[in-house]
Amino acid sequence: MSRLCETGRLMVGVPDYDVYLAHMRATHPDKPAMSYAEFFDNRQKARYGGGMSRCC
Repeated sequence: MSRLCETGRLMVGVPDYDVYLAHMRATHPDKPAMSYAEFFDNRQKARYGGGMSRCC
């Protein structure tokens, strides 16, 4: 079930925060990890370009 949830999140552009934390611990132990809110905002900006504009 967790694999299904992970796949669904990735399909809509919500990467896994736990995977990010594991990556940071393994490869960048000297750098602080982003909070969940910072991580989510960072991924949204990366996916949508940061400047979400509306036409109306």
